[in-house]
Amino acid sequence: MKRDLLEQPFTTEQIKQRAGSFGQTLDYIEGHAVIKRLNDAFDGQWSFQVRSHDVLEAEVIVLGELIASNISKSQFGSSAITKAKNSGEIISLADDLKAATTDSLKKCATMFGVGLHLYSGQSAQPHKRLQSQHQSPTPPGYASEDRDSNNSSYDNSTKGNGGNGDNGNGGNGTSRLSNKQYNYLLTLGTNHGLTKKDIDQKAIGEFGSAVAYLSKNDASTMIKLMLSN
Repeated sequence: MKRDLLEQPFTTEQIKQRAGSFGQTLDYIEGHAVIKRLNDAFDGQWSFQVRSHDVLEAEVIVLGELIASNISKSQFGSSAITKAKNSGEIISLADDLKAATTDSLKKCATMFGVGLHLYSGQSAQPHKRLQSQHQSPTPPGYASEDRDSNNSSYDNSTKGNGGNGDNGNGGNGTSRLSNKQYNYLLTLGTNHGLTKKDIDQKAIGEFGSAVAYLSKNDASTMIKLMLSN
């Protein structure tokens, strides 16, 4: 076991950000980066198994076990169930389970020291508080950021089209929406008398994922649709 490598902080480029609760921006590491760190630290001699899973009304929960150097670490992972707006049908339970599995793997890896610095306030990039949805309807600099889609920040624990897959850097608008896009969509929803749940359902019906997991291009399209209504 190469403990120094396991606990080595990730670089700024490897640390992504997503919207969290109460307007916070949370740092996270993509699933493929965690897998690579485990491969490097254990020379590929590790395994991960799903011990059990549960499908609840609104989320799936996975109990996973990571084994390396004869040491076993277990943690739960979870993912919200993505449903179509109009029918309420589940879009892909398999993707939701994969998302929860990746979440479980990453949490198990933290028990070996992988990414622990993100939990200790030593992140390579500071948290930024998201703008309140009750602030100005058009966030400063929104238009220029919407046109520039070069940043990739998609978590392997989110779902491919909103699902469970890593998106690489490509500058093609497939990276996850920016904080400004996210807050602007919430503001537009408020202006239309919609709750956060209503906006998520609208996004799921149109693009197959909740607002927080839209790509930049999809977020831009959704903004245009809401502005035209």
